[in-house]
Amino acid sequence: MADEALSKAGLHFDELNKVRVLEPEIQSQTTELKEECKEFVEKIGDFQKIVGGFIEMVDQLAQEVEKEKMKAIGSRNLLKSVAKQREAQQQQLQALIAEKKTQLERYRVQYAALQKEEAEQAEFIEQFLLQK
Repeated sequence: MADEALSKAGLHFDELNKVRVLEPEIQSQTTELKEECKEFVEKIGDFQKIVGGFIEMVDQLAQEVEKEKMKAIGSRNLLKSVAKQREAQQQQLQALIAEKKTQLERYRVQYAALQKEEAEQAEFIEQFLLQK
């Protein structure tokens, strides 16, 4: 009867016969919830560590990707530069070829003129020798 009167007043006895404000079942549920909360907080901490490591790894990967991207851009620019140099060199060589062809044609004309002159001189010498 005393237990009922104390229960109505909001006081309860636990298994060690200590007076408690909460009912034993509610007290055990509260303790269980407290433990679950503690485990949850530990798991959240572990999760934060894992996420932090993942973020760090992704940042490093992003830096490496950026570095490789810059290398690729540099290589592409170098290739463009080399292509332009080759094109300029090809134009110079074509101009040189055209100049040499012109010079060759001049030499051919000069050679033909010299051959004609030689033939004329040979004919003149022959006629000169025949007259003597």
